[in-house]
Formats: sequence, structure tokens, C-alpha cells
Amino acid sequence: MAAPDISVVIPVFDEEGAAPALAREIAQAFAGRNFELIFVDDASRDGTRAALSALKPEIPQLRVLGHARNSGQSRAIRTGILGARGPVIVTLDGDGQNDPADGPALVDALLAGPIGLALVGGRRVKRQDSFGKRMASRIGNGARKRLLKDSADDTGCGLKAFRREAFLRLPYFDHIHRYLPALMLREGYLTDFRPVNHRPRATGRSKYTNLGRLWASLSDLMGVLWLQSRARNPGGVEEL
Repeated sequence: MAAPDISVVIPVFDEEGAAPALAREIAQAFAGRNFELIFVDDASRDGTRAALSALKPEIPQLRVLGHARNSGQSRAIRTGILGARGPVIVTLDGDGQNDPADGPALVDALLAGPIGLALVGGRRVKRQDSFGKRMASRIGNGARKRLLKDSADDTGCGLKAFRREAFLRLPYFDHIHRYLPALMLREGYLTDFRPVNHRPRATGRSKYTNLGRLWASLSDLMGVLWLQSRARNPGGVEEL
């Protein structure tokens, strides 16, 4: 098979209720484009893996990768990107709250952008989350943006389009998916952000708590600040 132009990567964990419908929506959104659809099952305890595998005859672009043990969202995303064959990656959360219909527009913005543009991230409008979750996100995004100077208002949005080559140049750590804009800028790439739709969760439940996210974010933020302080960008490379 010819290599796809776009690889859509979705990490899932215990999303038996949401994953099949999401797969169909993504296939419809990218119909007419040369794409592959990669779901990475992070050792789900329910029937997520079987439900997705059953869709392969219906969606020929579908691939299902599975972890032997649960390793978290960032590792699942990285597994999908390492296995991807397309030069452009699109990521979505596996709970169905990201609208797949917004994915192609982010890809088009990335491909039509200036030289050096490596990431176009979604910025959720009219978020369909609880008040507590929205406030925690607003506080966290504000602190991160002020300290890292990454111009990102909503790094928690799972819907992003970026160049696979650029991602593979970044240092990997758990929760890296929340710091992609800052890390892309650290490597000298450009980033952009576009408004995207956000939907209420229809099935399952969130795998995160505000307290757990806060604790992880503090240590991650300090780590990314350290990475920024240790970066030395040559400003370009010329072969003589």
C-alpha cells in the first residue's frame, strides 16, 4: 500500500462506548484524503480493543495498536506516531469530545502555513466540561503560558495537527502532549492555533482529576523550564 499523507492517531483507554463511533466519524471527516487511522489501546480493561478490531472490514484505513500494560496518554500517542507512515500527524482524544470535522482544517492550515510551521493546535470554544475542570484548566494554562511563553491558550486540547519529523526531534517524557507548543518553539519551529468545536462526553468517564493533573503539571512545568534554559539554537544550518 502507498504511504498515507496523513496519520490520525487516537489514544484510548476503556473507551468501548466511544471509540467505534469516533472511528466512523474520523473516517467520514477525512474521506477523499489519503489517510490512515491509528487507534492505540492503552491496555484497556473493557472491550475497546475488540470493538475497534471489529471495524477493520468497514474502515480499511483503520489500524489498531495495543499496549501490553497501561502506560498513559503520552506514551500511547508516541506509540501511534512511531508506527505512523504519514508525514502529517493529527491527534484527537479518545473520548469523543474533540470534533473530527475540525481535523482537516487544521491539516490544511499546517500545509498552507509559512516555512517552519510545524504545529497547528486546536483551541476549544464553548467547552463542554464542568465548571471546576474549566477553571482548573484556565489557571493552569495561564501559568504555563506566562512561564513558558508559548502563546498557547489551550494546550489541553487533544486536537492538533503537526509534522511527524518535528515531533520525533523533541525529548520524550510523560505528559509531553501538553507541552508540544513550547517544545516545538524550543527547536526553532513555528506554531499556530485555531478555534475548534468541543462536545460533551457521551459515554465513559474522565481518567483525570484536578488534583492529580495539578501535581503532575507542577513537576512537568519545572522540567520544561529546565529544558528551555538548556536549549542552544544555531539559527540555521548551512552545508559548506
